Amino acid sequence: MGRNHQKLNNSLEELRRKAGLTQQELSEKAEVSRKSINAIENGIYVPSTVLSLKIAKTLKCKVEDLFELPD
Repeated sequence: MGRNHQKLNNSLEELRRKAGLTQQELSEKAEVSRKSINAIENGIYVPSTVLSLKIAKTLKCKVEDLFELPD
């Protein structure tokens, strides 16, 4: 599992790397700043529903593949 926010676990970095994208490339495709992608990957920022859906669409996966609630 990727880095964790206290309320959300994420696998964004892993899935982004598997897709062969840099943070900058993903940010451009998802129409958000690279700093936002970095903050999500580091568990500092929890993305909105809209941003989560944009990222999932870009990475061709489900939101549930990217993010999950901790046990």
